[in-house]
Amino acid sequence: MRYRPSRRRPRYVIADVDPTTFLSDSYDAATARLEIRFWYPADVDHEYYRINWVEPERNLMLGFHQDADHPDLGPCHIQLNHDDTPVDRHRASFLDAHPLAVLDDRLRQFPAAVEAIRWENGAPSLPTWPV
Repeated sequence: MRYRPSRRRPRYVIADVDPTTFLSDSYDAATARLEIRFWYPADVDHEYYRINWVEPERNLMLGFHQDADHPDLGPCHIQLNHDDTPVDRHRASFLDAHPLAVLDDRLRQFPAAVEAIRWENGAPSLPTWPV
């Protein structure tokens, strides 16, 4: 595990994970990482976060994002990127809880979210959410 602190306050955690161990199932990717960031904007009454599952070999990112980037999806969404381009976004439940509880809940959701990814002609999609 690597930890990348900022100069003033820690903001990121990056952890290399064994996909088969983390997902409790066999998996196509040999390596993956979790990238976790929480921050606290002054103009909102809850924290923002991005909790991402990243597969560098496939240039794939699946993440839960609670921020202001896509207001049409509400305060929280799940996003799938491939080749550094967003390919799917869906509304995700807003979790009004302590950041550690939010992290725990989201980490428990990743196996189902990763399993929901569909590949067709080398391109991923997240056709159904929630699963």
